[in-house]
Amino acid sequence: MGERNYEDVWKYALDQIHQQFSKTGKETEFKLWFNMNYVEDTISTITVSVASEFLWQSMLKKGNIQLVSKKIEELTGQSNIKIQHIINNKSVFNPEENNSDLLPENSETSETKPELKKDIKKPAKKHPQLFERYTFDTFIPGNNSDYAYNAAIAAAKNPGKTYNPILLYGGVGLGKTHLMEAIGNYIYQEKGDNFKICYVPAETFTNEFTSSIKSQATEKFKSKYRNLDVLLLDDIQFLQGKTQTQEELFHTFNALHDSCSQMVFTCDRPVTELKDMTDRLRSRFSNGLIVDLQPPEYETRHAILLKKLETLGKQIPDDVISYIAKNVVTNVRDLESALTKMIGYSELVNKNLTIEIAQQQLRDTFSQPLSGTITIDTIQKVISDYYNISITDIKSKKRDKKFVFPRQIAIYLSRELTEYSYPEIGQEFGGRDHTTAMHADEKIRDLLKTDSSLNSVIQMLIRNIKDYKK
Repeated sequence: MGERNYEDVWKYALDQIHQQFSKTGKETEFKLWFNMNYVEDTISTITVSVASEFLWQSMLKKGNIQLVSKKIEELTGQSNIKIQHIINNKSVFNPEENNSDLLPENSETSETKPELKKDIKKPAKKHPQLFERYTFDTFIPGNNSDYAYNAAIAAAKNPGKTYNPILLYGGVGLGKTHLMEAIGNYIYQEKGDNFKICYVPAETFTNEFTSSIKSQATEKFKSKYRNLDVLLLDDIQFLQGKTQTQEELFHTFNALHDSCSQMVFTCDRPVTELKDMTDRLRSRFSNGLIVDLQPPEYETRHAILLKKLETLGKQIPDDVISYIAKNVVTNVRDLESALTKMIGYSELVNKNLTIEIAQQQLRDTFSQPLSGTITIDTIQKVISDYYNISITDIKSKKRDKKFVFPRQIAIYLSRELTEYSYPEIGQEFGGRDHTTAMHADEKIRDLLKTDSSLNSVIQMLIRNIKDYKK
């Protein structure tokens, strides 16, 4: 075993680099690409542990290992200290060697905090209702999902005690079901078959309840759901308008709550937007921890693609990965779909991928959300209705706050949901200069980083815009 003479130097070097990244708003990037832990050292080496060879090679390629080496040299005055690494405490590789072919199949690349590492594991056994791939290990958290991710881990570690119930909400493909099932998988590995865990979509719950009424087996239904240790109920928006099912779920909720059973719900919108839902059931959903998931930012999208490639054991050029991450801004499902399409194309036609091929093959993928159905005119109409102002007010030069903020929202959504440039957007908003449109867009993007309530409003407006009927 080596000495630990350089441990304090290592920590200080990482801390200084962390501060540099934080000052430039790259906190997430630091977490992703400096994800390594000090292990030991000798007189001329420092050994660190990393999650996978794929991650190590990526950090080398980005120059991050070299950056740490340079910082250590500045602190110690020694230029002969080499950084080497181990994978899962198994084998040592020299960073100067080419190890691109040594990619473990099931290695970890999440940006999880060190104290949570022990919680992230591949299921040793499979629960009959849960997907094995839905674990905390395979979920890549970012600024859009850190809160939900950490809340889910806390609930999994102390089911029924820490956060109960949990309601995860957000748009399609953002990871709600993934986190829900990760909770179930974790608890199942810890508690085993003696712990009764049930994952069920709300539609299935409703169908089962309806069938139990027809077959006069409601007592059996009640016994099944009211004696669970963990209930994972997916897509509760399906319960809207189903009065009898809501009544049954209300009593199921009370029974589980009284027995301190963990409950996790998912929904595609905030509880306040659910229609035809009884007040008392809505109240039950709101009594616990409510967390929203937002579309991932660029750094997180990039990390998700790398993780997917590692899982598949595939490689594609970095510039193609960046191109997909930059252009697919909707959700994780669309990201993975675009990646799968590129891999399939490369393998079927036996061609190396290039940016030009990606642009051609993903043209329809990138334009699909737009497809001529979302226009700036539609965005302006939806915003004016929501904020109770006129379209003329939105396009006007009025500087009152009640007009300026909705106008900024409309400009931001025009940039987000259409392919119009800043000059074109400016023209649609009363002939404004492109710098004005750019400032409005950046203003809202900055607010979204800190204001979760604004995030919810934006998602609701996007849904209204997409559902808008002329």
